[in-house]
Amino acid sequence: MGIASDIAGDWDAALAALAWQLDAGVDEVLSDSPVNRYDLPEAQPAPRPSAAAPAVQPRAAAPAPEPVRNAIDPVAVATAAASAARSLEDLREAVSAFDLCELKKGARNTVFSDGNPAARLLILGEAPGRDEDIEGRPFVGRAGQLLDRMFGAIGLSRQSPDAEAAFYITNVMFWRPPGNRDPEPAEIAMMKPFVLRHIELVDPQVIVVMGNTPLSCLTGHRGILRARGNWTEAVGRPMLPMTHPAYLLRNPAAKREAWADLLAIRERLRG
Repeated sequence: MGIASDIAGDWDAALAALAWQLDAGVDEVLSDSPVNRYDLPEAQPAPRPSAAAPAVQPRAAAPAPEPVRNAIDPVAVATAAASAARSLEDLREAVSAFDLCELKKGARNTVFSDGNPAARLLILGEAPGRDEDIEGRPFVGRAGQLLDRMFGAIGLSRQSPDAEAAFYITNVMFWRPPGNRDPEPAEIAMMKPFVLRHIELVDPQVIVVMGNTPLSCLTGHRGILRARGNWTEAVGRPMLPMTHPAYLLRNPAAKREAWADLLAIRERLRG
C-alpha cells in the first residue's frame, strides 16, 4: 500500500507540473543534452525523382561540306585544249573558245598574233592595250609603232613575206587587262599552255621576250632590267629578254641598250 500510494502521488505531481508548464507556454520537450541553435543543418540528400528524366542527347555536329569533286582547273583545261591543236588556226580557235579567263569578259577582241608565222624570230609580249583590243592585233599602238621601227632597223618586218626578213609576234595574254594592269600570276599560268604550244607550232629559231610577263611565263623569274641583254634558253631555243617598247617611250635613255640587244639578235640570226 505504501509503495503504490507513493507512485500515485508522484504521478499526480508530475501531471500537475506538466499542466502548469503548458499553462506557462511551454511547447516542446528539451533533451538531456544542450542544443546549439546556431549550427547549420546538415545537407540533406536531394530527393530522388519519381520518374527518371530522359537523358539529353548532345546535338550532332553538322557534317562538313564535301569537297567539290568536279571543280574546274583552268590550267588543265587550257593544257588539254592547247595539246589538241594541230595548227595555228586550231590554236586560234581553242584560245577563242577558252572562257575560264575573266579578262575575256571585259575585252572587245581576242588578240592572237600578227606577222609571218614562217619567220625565224618570234617576239613574245605581255598583253594587249587599248589600241590592240580595238583592232584585234598585237603591238599596233605607240609602243607597237616603235617596235616596228626598232626591228626595221635590223632589216626585219612583220609584213615581209620572206621568212628571212620577217618576224612573228604574239602576247602571253590574249585579252586586255582592265586599266592595262599587269597580268596576275594565275592568269599567266592558265595562258602558259597556249603560249608553249604557240611556240611549238611556229617553231622559231630565236625568241625575244619583251617585259616581265613573258619573262615570268617562260622562265618563272621576273626582273627584266637585270635579265635584258643576256642570252638564255627557253622551250629548247635561244631566248633574249628585252625591255618593252612602252618602257623605252617612258625612258628614252634606255634605247641605247635596246639597240645593243637588236644588234645581238641580228648576229644570232646570221649565225
